[in-house]
This record gives sequence, structure tokens and C-alpha cells, in this order.
Amino acid sequence: MDASPAGGDPTSLLFVCLGNICRSPLAEGVFQHLAEQKGMGEQFRVESAGTGSWHVGDAPDERSQEVAARHGISLDSRARQVRPEDLEEFDWVVVMDRDNLRTLERMRDARGGDRPIHLLRSFDDQGDGDEVPDPYYGGPGGFDDVYEMVRRSCENLLEHVQSSRQTA
Repeated sequence: MDASPAGGDPTSLLFVCLGNICRSPLAEGVFQHLAEQKGMGEQFRVESAGTGSWHVGDAPDERSQEVAARHGISLDSRARQVRPEDLEEFDWVVVMDRDNLRTLERMRDARGGDRPIHLLRSFDDQGDGDEVPDPYYGGPGGFDDVYEMVRRSCENLLEHVQSSRQTA
């Protein structure tokens, strides 16, 4: 199931990256911000997680927080590791890169699930690739580039999910 029926329970989205401190909390914040700007914030439950456990409990990377703040977005989540049950609980599971996609597909398949897992950039109409690169080891400019990719992708994802909600 990719969307909850219009007027039903909120559609749930889980954004996933490696450590859950750079890309996925940024996508979580951007998507929620876009939904709220359109008056649809209550229609969604948005979270993020990482495939790794290194940063569990940590706030988002300061560089992600800084780029988000420049665009009026607050990143309030704390890092957590993705759980196998997340793959059944969330209507949409959206990953930042192919490594995370493979990790979650193995986790899903081990549980006998069949829910699709999406690459965020598959919703990027200006994309020059299908992955959101990890900016962690780069400079601040990488976070600006990632923000732009995430924003474009989340805008299109929001439209796609909203139209799915209306037709369900």
C-alpha cells in the first residue's frame, strides 16, 4: 500500500540514509515543511532512520541543521536505526542511495514483505543520477547541493503521494 485513503489515517513516510544525521533528517524536515506550507501537514506522519547505529540518539549534523535553517526548516529529530517492522508500518519507505536500498530490501525480504522501497531521487525531475550523495565527509557546499536535490525530490514526492491519497 503506497498511500492511505483521502480523509483517512495520515500517510506515513520514512526517509532512510546511512547514519540518520545528514540526508534523511533533512528529507524528513523538508517534506514536512512542504506539506505544512500547502496546509497538508496533518495528512502525513514523517520520520527518518539510518541503516547504521553509529549516531543513535544524536541530533542531525550541524551542517544539515544550518542549511535547513537558512530555508526556514527546523530539524528536530534524533537519529535512530531502522527496524524491520518499519518496513511494514510505514506506507512509504524512501532511501537516499542504492546501498541503503539493498540493505532494506534484504531486511524486507527476510521478513517476507513485498512493500516497495523508493529511491528519493526517482522523484527528481532535474536529476542527473538516482542517489543523494552523502555530504558527511565533504565541505558545506555539499550540504547545499544535497538540500537542492532533496527539496526538488520532496516537492515531486509530495505531489505523487497526494495524488495517490486522492485516488485510493
